Amino acid sequence: MTRRANLSKVLKLLTALLLLGLLFAGFDGGQAWSLLRAADPVWLAASLVALTLQTLLSAWRWQFTANRLGQRLTLGRAIREYYLGQVVNQSLPGGILGDAGRAYRARHDGGLRRAGAAVVVERALGQMALLAIMVTAFLLYRGPQLPSAITGLIGAICLGAAVIGAALLIPGRWRAWMRITRPALVGRGALPLQICLNLAIAGMNIAAFAFCAHATGTPLAATEAALFVPLILLTMIIPVTISGWGLREGAAATMFPVIGASASAGLAASTAFGLLFLASTLPGLLVLALRRKSGDTFPERSLTVDP
Repeated sequence: MTRRANLSKVLKLLTALLLLGLLFAGFDGGQAWSLLRAADPVWLAASLVALTLQTLLSAWRWQFTANRLGQRLTLGRAIREYYLGQVVNQSLPGGILGDAGRAYRARHDGGLRRAGAAVVVERALGQMALLAIMVTAFLLYRGPQLPSAITGLIGAICLGAAVIGAALLIPGRWRAWMRITRPALVGRGALPLQICLNLAIAGMNIAAFAFCAHATGTPLAATEAALFVPLILLTMIIPVTISGWGLREGAAATMFPVIGASASAGLAASTAFGLLFLASTLPGLLVLALRRKSGDTFPERSLTVDP
């Protein structure tokens, strides 16, 4: 089984490298490299700050959600675990195995079902916020007419979200789901905080990509960033490459011409974003090294709730 998993990982890494090679060969890779080399370090630094804030806010979202579901999780532990999960997500396909690891390591306080629900809820709310921003931007968009492929893609994403939402409304499932997750969503100011946190997290993610685009010579208007960046980032969840590499760059190279930029500009912006996102997860390697040195796993004892 381990050999098969390793083979799958190697194949997905090769797929990412192949896609990147084809993209740089087909979309003027030389120009993309020129844009990357000339990137404005100030805007790159702003992107790194936005990605770091995204991680810290995401850890807070997880801690709040987990505590409301009956777990006891400190903010410091949540931040360390979130960074560790990001390292795993960056090195494995699909971008969710690190989240599964967080839930597994948190299982000792409240059980695996409760720990899994906390992770699923906080990540699902983040995707809903990203979708809400994209749909709002689509309704407000007044730029050049969008290609039918993009409007069709937006429609398909919204339809898929609606189908998932309808599946959750099945009476038996809805009651079971709400019985577990209700405390994290309603009551004692939960909903306003969840809305603000998730919109801020999604906004930081979009801003980080927009800053990379600005750094590589393509300033994006707020509506353009809010509409196109979520579509680009959603490709990262397709589990055929490592951390969405190649797919994200292909989406950016395809969509940037819609706003009057070149495909190579989209390729450069997405590559810069990918490298900075990888850099933003490096604290997770320190967490991993310290954990291995101390032999620490997620402690069996209950954790103290932050005041």
